[in-house]
Amino acid sequence: MFNPSKDLFKRFNKSLKNKRAAGQAFEDIACNYLQSKGLTLKKRNVAFSTGEIDIIMTDQDTLVFVEVRYRKQKEFGGAAASVDWYKQKKLIKTAQLYLQRQYGNTPPQCRFDVVAIQGSEDQFDINWIKNAIA
Repeated sequence: MFNPSKDLFKRFNKSLKNKRAAGQAFEDIACNYLQSKGLTLKKRNVAFSTGEIDIIMTDQDTLVFVEVRYRKQKEFGGAAASVDWYKQKKLIKTAQLYLQRQYGNTPPQCRFDVVAIQGSEDQFDINWIKNAIA
């Protein structure tokens, strides 16, 4: 089982009042979790006019675009369900721009994953959904 460091939990508690800082703390947790599963960090917070990709990693020869979502409660489908069709569309457009600028006409194999984090400091539940967007 993955256990985020105490430092990340401290940052989480301090950042609840600041939405952007809280987002960064959960992205840190997700990034550390995925690295513990063998993925390699490539970039973070890649933004274009179409939107932002939280984390870009590699999983062997596959480029992985990662959306990180946090919800304290599981109500309304929880964190994973919050990646609706509109968000998926924005992620795909943003990834297309990234691929075009970085790889031109020869993009690598890629996929979209979601890391859904639910709970509170006492008990986080991390759900890594590979190929979450088709």
